Amino acid sequence: MHIEPGVVNGAKIGLSYLTGATAIAVGLKMIIQRILTNTSVLVTGLRCLITTILVFSFFEVLPQYPLGVSEVHFIFGTTLFLFFGAGAAAFGLVAGLSLQGFLFAPSDLPQLYINISTLLFPLFAVSYMSKNVIPPNSTYTDLRYRHVLTLTGLYQGGIIMWVAFWCFYGQGFNQETFYNVGIFSLAYSTVIGIECLLDVGLLAMLKRYKKKSLPAIFDPRLISLKG
Repeated sequence: MHIEPGVVNGAKIGLSYLTGATAIAVGLKMIIQRILTNTSVLVTGLRCLITTILVFSFFEVLPQYPLGVSEVHFIFGTTLFLFFGAGAAAFGLVAGLSLQGFLFAPSDLPQLYINISTLLFPLFAVSYMSKNVIPPNSTYTDLRYRHVLTLTGLYQGGIIMWVAFWCFYGQGFNQETFYNVGIFSLAYSTVIGIECLLDVGLLAMLKRYKKKSLPAIFDPRLISLKG
């Protein structure tokens, strides 16, 4: 989902600084709220470190396919949310994306805030909508396929919408832009099914811990309603 250089140019890129900074601020607020409720600073820091390593690995190790105005990546934002919480997931997405840009893809740095906005706002939507999607008396390991599919579709669909927004905002409403956005959207939709299957498989594996305890680095809501 990296927006390609040149899609948004000149003064228009200024909007990304506003949206990116807003997304980062919301993510930091989530982290602070978690610390103030029931999670230690050490545990929160470990979660942020782990999500950063995972996101960096997603970008550098897993397959990626350049496709016109952007790239198809396997990001697993819903997975990060379910296992580590929204705040740690947001931190990892920003830090992992930034490290990848500084170390291996400096040409992507002008679009950094565009990509941060594209990754984080769908995550916030998942965090907000999860209260309606996930039954109130259910742990994450109790989730059915349709619940996971809804959350995954919400996140990946949000990425598609943000990529489309930046493309139309930067290039205008013309035939080429509609074509590029359409091709990207179709290709990226395949990620929804792959991530959903991964999440369902991982959650199923954790069901055996129902009467035990998980390491503190994981979100307690995975197996307990106290999360």
